[in-house]
Amino acid sequence: MKLTREPFTKRLKTYLSYSCWVGVFFFGLYPIINWFTSTRTNFFTFYVAAELAIPFIPVFVWFYLSMYLVFMLPVFFLNSSELKRLAYELITVTIVGAIIFLLFPAQLGFIRQLPESDIYREIFEYIFSLDQPHNLVPSLHVAYSVTIVLAIVQHSRSLVRYGLLIWLSGLILSTVFTHQHHLLDILTGALLSFFTYQLMDRRYEKITDSGRDAIQH
Repeated sequence: MKLTREPFTKRLKTYLSYSCWVGVFFFGLYPIINWFTSTRTNFFTFYVAAELAIPFIPVFVWFYLSMYLVFMLPVFFLNSSELKRLAYELITVTIVGAIIFLLFPAQLGFIRQLPESDIYREIFEYIFSLDQPHNLVPSLHVAYSVTIVLAIVQHSRSLVRYGLLIWLSGLILSTVFTHQHHLLDILTGALLSFFTYQLMDRRYEKITDSGRDAIQH
C-alpha cells in the first residue's frame, strides 16, 4: 500500500528523534555484551563443519557495509507513524538479540583472515577491530536489514520493491561470504525480524480496533 507522503521535514524530525533512541539501545547493549562475552571461556558452536568450506569473498564487504545505507532509507518512504513503529521494532530486535547473546555466547568457526588487497585489508582490519566474533546468533546485521526492508516494501512501487529485495539478498549473503556469520545466524536473524514484525502488527491492530470502537461508542 502506497502512503500519501507527509512533508519531508516532519518525517525527518521523527526519523532523527527515534533514530537516537534506537542508537541508545544498540550502543548501550551490543558493545558491552560483546566485551563481556569476550572475557568468557565457554562458547557455543552453532555451525556445521561443511559451512567452513564457504569461500571468503572480500568484494562482498560492500554489500555488508551497505546496511548503513539501508538505515538511511526509511525517511524517504515512511510517514511519522510508520517510522515510529519501525523504531519500536528495531529496539525490540536489539533487546531480544542482546538477551540471546548473553545466554548463548557463540564462537565463530571461520578463521579471520585479511585480504591481500590494500583497500580490503584496511576495511577488514577496521571491522575486526570493532567486533569480537561472539555476538553471532541471531545476526543483527540480518535482523536490522530485514526489518527495515520489510517496512519499506509495504509502501513502495514494484520496481523499488524488487530492487530492495535483490539488495537485501546480497546483503544477507555478504554476512557469510565475508565470514562474519554462519547460516544459523542468518536464519535466526531473519526469524527474529519476522516475529517482531508480526508482533507489532498485532499491537497496532489492537490499537486500531480500540480506536474504532471508541468512535462507534
